[in-house]
Amino acid sequence: MAKLYFNYSTMNAGKSAVLLQAAHNYRERGMVPYLMLAAFDERGGKGRIASRIGIGADADTFLPGDDLYEKIESRLKEGPVACVFVDEAHFMEKKQVWQLAKAVDDLHIPVMCYGLRVDFRGELFPSSAALLAWADEMREVRTICHCGRKATMVVRNGPNGKPLMDGAQILVGGNETYVSLCRRHWREAVNDA
Repeated sequence: MAKLYFNYSTMNAGKSAVLLQAAHNYRERGMVPYLMLAAFDERGGKGRIASRIGIGADADTFLPGDDLYEKIESRLKEGPVACVFVDEAHFMEKKQVWQLAKAVDDLHIPVMCYGLRVDFRGELFPSSAALLAWADEMREVRTICHCGRKATMVVRNGPNGKPLMDGAQILVGGNETYVSLCRRHWREAVNDA
């Protein structure tokens, strides 16, 4: 039975590595995964999902406004697909999450989304909120704060190294920009008593 999955975490938890491992497992068993990534995320290269631990795989890209149901349906015309994997799912639009849910229901194909739950301000991304509401199963990919507690929040550091609380919700970056923290240390970092 096909399901919509949401694997979520903060930055630097290894979500892309988990996705790539799962896709590898499908390939190893002779099944074909279909990998997708937002077109503007070129950290691993154009149309490439990459993990900081050095593994990567090519992926189809999508833009805001693209119909992901139609992309999946079109890909299925080329041959069977065992599972769809979407990296950086928080970059999707809310309506694209609904299109993935429709693909699960109507095309009977499992879709596994990997992304952030909250942004640097502690607010849900629209697509993450939709995934939390509509996913059949949710799994937390855990990482830790510098204190050893589970990290559930992330700060975005500015050029001066100090945490920001304003700015665009989406800004592609990595370790140089974002730090995962527990809620207590996030509050301290953003000076919120």
